[in-house]
Amino acid sequence: MPTILILGATSDIGAAIARLFASKKFDVQLAARDTTRLITLKNDLSIRYGTRCDLYTFDAIDFFSHADFYGKLQPKPDVSVCVFGYMNENEDVAKSVSETLKTIQTNYTGAVTILNTIAEDYALKKKGTIIGISSVAGERGRQSNYLYGSAKAGFTAYLSGLRNKLFQNGIPVITILPGFVNTRMTEHLKLPKLLTASPEEVAQCVYKAFQKKQNTVYVKWYWKWIMCIIRLIPESIFKRMKL
Repeated sequence: MPTILILGATSDIGAAIARLFASKKFDVQLAARDTTRLITLKNDLSIRYGTRCDLYTFDAIDFFSHADFYGKLQPKPDVSVCVFGYMNENEDVAKSVSETLKTIQTNYTGAVTILNTIAEDYALKKKGTIIGISSVAGERGRQSNYLYGSAKAGFTAYLSGLRNKLFQNGIPVITILPGFVNTRMTEHLKLPKLLTASPEEVAQCVYKAFQKKQNTVYVKWYWKWIMCIIRLIPESIFKRMKL
């Protein structure tokens, strides 16, 4: 059976992706900093779907451990999904160097270092799929979340460049752009119901994008047009808006 690696499997989205791919007869590699939180999910996937499920310790911001982490994966995954992330209140992040670094390093640097390692392996084998969960927050800097958004903007640009580079090797690189998602990370926020996806909807989007080898996909289609409008607002007007 093919194997999928979930980087950030303790997240609600990561768990939903793991369940969906396991139901499609994928073996699953669950990776996170605290693997004890994954034991219940591992047992559920193994019993419910009869799939092989392995746990691996992975720390997104322990950059120099990433090559060793990937080297220990057996077998090497056919699909790698980068779903981990970190978001705190923008003002709290702006006032704290440690929070600023955590936001940038988790959402950008850590994602880049592990995916560079995976990309090198896939390019040599000319086989594999890379999927990154980025964010519409990266499409234009807004005062409410410009620190998180800037890290995600960098990640989106990275995935775009990696897609361009690996095309010659036949390796799809897929960018998934959720809008609001109802998860533990956003449970303190009042999210508009119409614009908010569930983790299961994100997982379905990931699986369809994988099947179709798509490039960039918005989980809810209308986010594409919402963000298009936001990008087109003249700066002279935009900077006066409280977005």
